[in-house]
Amino acid sequence: MSSAILSSSSAGVAGSRSQIRQQRSRRVAAVQCSAQQQQQRQGSPLAAGAGALAAAILLVSGPAGAELNKYEYNAGGEGRDFSKQDLQRSNFTSADARDANFAGANLQASYFMKAVLARTNFQDADLSDALMDRAVIVEANLKNAILQRAVLTRSDLAGADIYGADFTNALLDKTQQMALCKYADGVNPVTGVSTRKSLACGSSRRFKASSPSNPDGPQVSQAEKDAFNASVPVYRQ
Repeated sequence: MSSAILSSSSAGVAGSRSQIRQQRSRRVAAVQCSAQQQQQRQGSPLAAGAGALAAAILLVSGPAGAELNKYEYNAGGEGRDFSKQDLQRSNFTSADARDANFAGANLQASYFMKAVLARTNFQDADLSDALMDRAVIVEANLKNAILQRAVLTRSDLAGADIYGADFTNALLDKTQQMALCKYADGVNPVTGVSTRKSLACGSSRRFKASSPSNPDGPQVSQAEKDAFNASVPVYRQ
């Protein structure tokens, strides 16, 4: 029984490979035909070779790659104005985009890994599902920005304005999350989610009382300390 299954699966794989070879042969024939037609029109072998190369590139590259690379700013976007633009799936990996303006831009599923985004304006921008790990986002304006499911691990958001930002299901380092919770405030005007709730901050009162050694937490008065010491039984004089 097992040998029959193996033989049938092998036949299926062989058939798939045969179909792939046939498709490739048809594509190569189409490219050669296009090159010959162009050579007949222009009478130049160099032009025919260029036509064949262009056709081969079109065969290899697909529409998905063209869409992904529609916006490539790896060379730098420092101080540039991208406000209110539709930049979905744009690639800003390792880009120097400090002081750039992305206010109100649609940046869903964009790539900002290792980017320099110091003092960048992301106010009212949609950064849902954006990859922003290992980025420098110090003193950036994230007011009312949507960062749902964004990846911000190992990124530096020191001094960033996060009033009204929505970090629901975003990935942040614990230390970064605690630092943001110290001053997080506001409610996102689009999603209606509290910034503190999206960061899972909890109440500031519980945070202050979470550790007895916290100087911001409730302190024990001297009278209560004396009363406690007096209540301790004396076992040896």
